[in-house]
Amino acid sequence: MSPAVVPPVGARIRQARVERGMSLRALAREIGVSASLVSQIETGKSQPSVSTLYAITTALSISVEALFDAREDAREAVPEAPVVPASAAPPAVLHALAAFAADPGRRIGPLVGAGERETLELDSGVVWERLGHVPGADVDFLLVTYRPGGSSSGSGGLMRHAGTEYGYLTSGELVLTLGFEEYTVRPGDAVCFESTTPHRYRNDGEVPAVGVWFVFSAT
Repeated sequence: MSPAVVPPVGARIRQARVERGMSLRALAREIGVSASLVSQIETGKSQPSVSTLYAITTALSISVEALFDAREDAREAVPEAPVVPASAAPPAVLHALAAFAADPGRRIGPLVGAGERETLELDSGVVWERLGHVPGADVDFLLVTYRPGGSSSGSGGLMRHAGTEYGYLTSGELVLTLGFEEYTVRPGDAVCFESTTPHRYRNDGEVPAVGVWFVFSAT
């Protein structure tokens, strides 16, 4: 079974921006990118990198968890978002979309099968798979994959965001830049640090780097 596909992340970003009365150009200025890039992300023509995604969620005062949740009125709030005709969509995709139209505060779990994980494909060779969610808990519980050459920042810059970050690598290798230090993370290694510290992950190897990440944001 293929992982569940989440509704377009750009549509949810645009919905949150419009609800906050922020213009596209204002959001672009806030996170230090071009208005064209924000527009491409919102219309699904481009995927954000990890660093850009965190910058956007910080500017809009929303959690990463919110990007996995779609409300029932998402199509009305974002009329230009691409819609897959029911006749063309595979049953598994329709089932996933129907689930996302339900209560956005729903529990994901307690058991999440390997073929049931909701997946976000990000830029720069990064994939996030949601491992679970308990309503009311501001936690990102993710299986993270960095493909060969993948990086949390397409531009090579460091990112910072709210929260405390914990990670455990199960396969492959990652290079973690944390402040002025650089670490090679190998299978069995774990990392933990305040996410407000400038940091970046990259995979310089020839095989995917895969691990479990847990980012807790205190409210």
